Amino acid sequence: MKYLDKRRQSVKIQENRKYFVLFYMLGFLAGIVYANVLSRDYIASMGIFSDFFLNQYCQTEVNVSEFLWYILRIRVAPLIFLGITGCTRLRKGAVLLFLVWTGFSCGMTMTAAVMQMGIKGVILCVVGLMPHFLFYAAGYIMMMWFLFCYPQIKWDFMKSVCFVLLIAVGVVLECYVNPALMKMFLGTL
Repeated sequence: MKYLDKRRQSVKIQENRKYFVLFYMLGFLAGIVYANVLSRDYIASMGIFSDFFLNQYCQTEVNVSEFLWYILRIRVAPLIFLGITGCTRLRKGAVLLFLVWTGFSCGMTMTAAVMQMGIKGVILCVVGLMPHFLFYAAGYIMMMWFLFCYPQIKWDFMKSVCFVLLIAVGVVLECYVNPALMKMFLGTL
C-alpha cells in the first residue's frame, strides 16, 4: 500500500514538473512572437542594446546602497505577490501566471538582444543574469513548488531559512558582483 502511495506521489511530481516547464515555455514562445511580430519596429528603435547605452553603462559608477534598495524592491515585490496569492485558492493560477510572465519577459528580452546584437546579445543576457540568477531561480522555484503542490508539501523552518538565504545571496551578488562582471564583459566588446 505504501508503495502505491509513493508511486502516485512520484507520478504527481512528474506531472507538476511538466506544468512548470510547459507554462514557462509557452510564455517564452509568446515573448518571441510578440517581439518579432507585434513590436519589431519598437525593439529596433530602442537603445538598451545600442553601443551608446552600453558605453554609458561601462562609465557609470554604481551607488551600491541605492542599488541595493532598488534591487530589494523589485525582487521582493513578486515574492509578496506570490505569498499573498499563496494564501488563497488562486495559488496554482498565480504560480502558472508567474511562470508565463517570466517566460514572456525572457523570450522578449532574448529576441531583442539577438535583433540588436546577434549572438553577442545572447551572451550579454547570460552575463547579465550571472551569478545571482542561480540563487533567485532556486528560491523562486522553491516557493512556487510549495504553492503549486500544497497541501502535499509542508513549509517548515528549514525551508524558510533556505529560502531567505537564497534570495539574500542573490541580492548581494546582483549588487556587488554582477555590475563588475557586466563591465568586464562590455569592456571586451
